Amino acid sequence: MSEALDPSHLRVLNPATEELVATVPAATRDDVGRAVARATTAQRGWAAAAPADRARILRRFAAVVDGHLEELARLEVREAGHTLGNARWEAGNVRDLLDFAAGGVERLSGRQIPVAGGIDVTFLEPLGVIGVIAPWNFPMPIAAWGLAPALAAGNAVILKPAETTPLTALRLAELALEAGIPEHLFQVLPGHGAVTGDALVEHPGIAKIVFTGSTRTGKQIMSKCADRVKRVTLELGGKSPNIVFADADLETAAAAAPMAYLDNTGQDCCARTRILVQRSVYDRFLDLVTPALTSVVVGDPLDEKTQMGPLISAAQLERVRAYVTDDLKAVRGTAPEGPGFWYPPTLVTDVDPTAPVAAEEVFGPVAVLLPFEDEEDAVRLANATEYGLSGSLWTRDVGRALRVSRAVQAGNLSVNSHSSVRYWTPFGGYKQSGLGRELGPDALTAFTETKNVFISTEA
Repeated sequence: MSEALDPSHLRVLNPATEELVATVPAATRDDVGRAVARATTAQRGWAAAAPADRARILRRFAAVVDGHLEELARLEVREAGHTLGNARWEAGNVRDLLDFAAGGVERLSGRQIPVAGGIDVTFLEPLGVIGVIAPWNFPMPIAAWGLAPALAAGNAVILKPAETTPLTALRLAELALEAGIPEHLFQVLPGHGAVTGDALVEHPGIAKIVFTGSTRTGKQIMSKCADRVKRVTLELGGKSPNIVFADADLETAAAAAPMAYLDNTGQDCCARTRILVQRSVYDRFLDLVTPALTSVVVGDPLDEKTQMGPLISAAQLERVRAYVTDDLKAVRGTAPEGPGFWYPPTLVTDVDPTAPVAAEEVFGPVAVLLPFEDEEDAVRLANATEYGLSGSLWTRDVGRALRVSRAVQAGNLSVNSHSSVRYWTPFGGYKQSGLGRELGPDALTAFTETKNVFISTEA
């Protein structure tokens, strides 16, 4: 958990031990103003640089990150409580995103459009200074989702990390300078959302906000951006379905189901927390998933055998506990006792689909198991939520897989797997899960403005 010693500081605690990791100064509104001024100047020079030079520097940034993967991963474990395996993947994802974005710098081109009496061309121009507000659940990779393509498209970036997880962001800024990223082009401003975050959103020198976090906060940011006609990309909450049909490979589906929502201790907007199972195989699936759930290893994030670590904070632990009330029937795994923000893997059964634990985003290691009758009923249940970020379905019927994939209102679906995020494919949500798309082949264009120029050829 991160708390303010006073309004000017953040305390970063290790979620597994509750020990103090660091005290970090919090940026003020004046700090934001000065950072925007510096970034504006740096961005002009960066945008004017040859595309090949920008690409070369970004590749060098990726190489420097690659040389510090273990350091970054272990820092992530200390501040976020992630398992070491997950943290290593996250650091590697930053490297891969930088490499991927660097490859797009020299391919970011406009179009020539046929017109009468002249030539019409379009240019993709950088927006300017981008504000990236990153979450605490995936501090490094989600920061890079905005950082890498924004820099590649010729912008400057000011990153505000979450109050609980500023350390990896600060280290990435140091590595950027080491790699040759121009000074002030990429700045990190730790701070409180109500101060630093609001200042970024409200500053007229920020051309776009990229935010990942709760739907409630996302709506507030969207409203403030609307007042200034400021561009915004939002990646918000989720309550994703995991649909298991009777014809599926039940053993494989059941074995995969626990980690589809327990990864990162359930603190994942894509977590498959609503497991929908066709009624004819519901009991069999429950028999199969129970040992898979209870065998998940919860413990020291630095232990290579650990599959699930602690929640991020005491506040998050209390939030999760409040959803699993004493009257609910549930299958539970085990979790350590003593210091740390621990909660056991939990699967709630025999619950009404409209109950809070089944309908709201818990953001912890808790899922519900719900029966459905047929394909139509499965789609109805899957869509009975305000969210639409991700989901999975398990079936051997290719036609059904395509029908259900098209019918489920979610931005990212996976058949016979639980994949959601690849940096080379687009990611984003339907409904209240967000606005816009990140990653994928069009990632850079999201940080550009299209300019149209007509040149008359008539005498």
